[in-house]
Amino acid sequence: MFPVVTVNSHRAESLEQLGTKRKYWYADGERRLLFKAEERGTGEDWAEKLSCELAGLMGLPHVIYELAEEVGTGTPGVVCETCSPPPWSLVMGNQLLLARDPGYPADNEQKYKVRQHTVAAVADVLGHLQLPPQAWVTKLPHGITTAADVFIGYILLDTWVANQDRHHQNWAALRRDDELYLCPTFDHGASMARNLADAERGERMTTRDVNRQVAAFVRKARSAFYGEATDAKPLLTFEAWRDFALLSPSAAATWVAQLRKIEEDTVDGLLVQVPPTRMSATCREFTRRLLAENRRRLLEAGGP
Repeated sequence: MFPVVTVNSHRAESLEQLGTKRKYWYADGERRLLFKAEERGTGEDWAEKLSCELAGLMGLPHVIYELAEEVGTGTPGVVCETCSPPPWSLVMGNQLLLARDPGYPADNEQKYKVRQHTVAAVADVLGHLQLPPQAWVTKLPHGITTAADVFIGYILLDTWVANQDRHHQNWAALRRDDELYLCPTFDHGASMARNLADAERGERMTTRDVNRQVAAFVRKARSAFYGEATDAKPLLTFEAWRDFALLSPSAAATWVAQLRKIEEDTVDGLLVQVPPTRMSATCREFTRRLLAENRRRLLEAGGP
């Protein structure tokens, strides 16, 4: 089983304002850690942990998450260390886009249905960022040389795990002095259809209705990116992957090759490490099928 870190709320230093769930920062020696509570029973904790492990298998720069439990309340959640200790600071995507375009709707309260959050706009910002800092890129595959190349890997991960939450505050840059570096990928708790009820998962795995089966279900996942600012709906996750992949076909091919190396048995080995108190057998099997189907689609499609 994955280890579970114990967290004491009495050590909380400050509440984190971004997002909707309860979260707070606390110190552990010289490390500053964020606890994100999972009080709604929607599976954000195991989705975050599994996405972290899958990102690691791909060689992506990623924030490391561990399962956690709050002392006294028994509340489950996850913890992660800050990726921006001094002298670094975090600059969210909406602020980067605002610096590019003073008319960009960068309101912190508006995260979704921001039509100006287009692939082209994000690509323009990425062109002005450096690779993530050295400590985060030790496992980058050969041929990944720019921030855009790395971000394409983030989008492949999103497509694989069906992450629908890459809005403009769920990607960022790290600033040091006047230099901006792409931030490691973070916040994947909205992945893998983690909020489905087990009854629906079971029904989708057993129904004869092809329009209700897992293979049809995964095709409906939407990203938070738009193709054009005039589009009525954001791109599907697979469409977002296609459009970002066109920015650098060689980088896209490299990330697909990384995905190809990851055997389904390896993924199964991760799934069984989630405690059964957090992930039921039905949920585990549904998640296995979701990941396998998205992997198959990505490998069949190859590059852009």
